[in-house]
Amino acid sequence: MKRLLLLILVLSIALLSACASANPTEDQNTSSESNPTLVISGGETSKSYTRSDLEALPATQAAFKDVTYIGVTIAALLEDAGIDPTQVKAIKAVASDGYSLNYDISQLLADDIILAYARADGDLAEDDGAFRMVLPGAEGKLNARMLVELQIIK
Repeated sequence: MKRLLLLILVLSIALLSACASANPTEDQNTSSESNPTLVISGGETSKSYTRSDLEALPATQAAFKDVTYIGVTIAALLEDAGIDPTQVKAIKAVASDGYSLNYDISQLLADDIILAYARADGDLAEDDGAFRMVLPGAEGKLNARMLVELQIIK
């Protein structure tokens, strides 16, 4: 009987411990959501950007579906990350919901193609996430939202 009680006690403690580690504290959730990052990665390069980091780069505007967005050109972003655009074949955009899309580099180097971090009238919409691509005149699926990473393919 003692062994059974001891086994139940040990299993209860293990279960409580697993539940506690599976549910991050509210502070942990708040800090990651309040300061999202975008990672530029490829080969030996990996650099993270917050909205503030992107705002420090030269800003430009682009419109998609009657909304004007503010962001940074892909060429300026690559340059800041130390990546030579002439050495890039493609860029894979990865969203937080698992959606991903490969762009040929020639699709992204125009001056009106941007990685947006805001709208002209304020923050991005909630369903845009913290960062999104804006390709004026392109179909919706090319204007990827909720971006968390741009993977450089050489």
